[in-house]
Amino acid sequence: VEGLQVGYGSYVLMRDVAFDVRRGDIFFITGGSGCGKSTLLRVLMGFKEPQKGTVRFFGRLFWPGGDEDRLAVRRRTGVLFQQGALWSSMTLAENIAVPLRQYTSLSERDIRRQALLKLALAGLSGFEDYYPSEISGGMRKRAGLARALALDPDILFLDEPSAGLDPVSAKLLDDLVVELRNGLGTTFVIVSHELASIYAIATRIVFLDAQARTMAALGNPREMVRDPATKESAMLFLTRGQAGQAGMVDDPQRPEITGMVRVRQDQAPSPRHKDSL
Repeated sequence: VEGLQVGYGSYVLMRDVAFDVRRGDIFFITGGSGCGKSTLLRVLMGFKEPQKGTVRFFGRLFWPGGDEDRLAVRRRTGVLFQQGALWSSMTLAENIAVPLRQYTSLSERDIRRQALLKLALAGLSGFEDYYPSEISGGMRKRAGLARALALDPDILFLDEPSAGLDPVSAKLLDDLVVELRNGLGTTFVIVSHELASIYAIATRIVFLDAQARTMAALGNPREMVRDPATKESAMLFLTRGQAGQAGMVDDPQRPEITGMVRVRQDQAPSPRHKDSL
């Protein structure tokens, strides 16, 4: 990403954004509310054209670029939307089969086999014939991730993956991201403001400053905690006690960040019938 400027009409939301995402990165886009995190992600996914600047994937020009170039890149990427975006009328396996039917010439037998494999990678073996309404929110996120993996993408885009999840489910999803990166070599680009996830799994982050309308920092999140680039980034990264000691605010509404404990749960599916509710 070089010299990127994004906005709506004549309004500039952010300018002079530049960063590289390296192969195998778990790269977070973060910042305060209204800074343009999700808008930047839409540009990277090809859903919104930037006002200025260039975006390249795998050495291929994406913005500005032709439709064929963008289509070629999109086939090497996957997306987990904030709400999972699963078809409620389809089982989990049927949801994963949709992109396989659309973009491959696999037989129905092989499509089914691939769907089961992706669900297994997401820790959902045995849930292939369940509908989204029959599983928990955390499991729906993992099912959405399994569908994003359907075409074996090189890059996965995740939009607020921990939104609406309890801490245990969010931790399990973080663990899954790391396992997929380590096992498959997948590169992740994640929009999030969840500090626990950023501290736990981010290799690098870009911090967007809503007031300055540009990026304020780029690098390792732990280094940013020690030396925040702006008051806004410090407010995001520092705990309540640290921010108060720094004299940044009288009573910052930031929770203390404590160590996370790996929790293992037996999530084997319970017996069910095809006609059960």
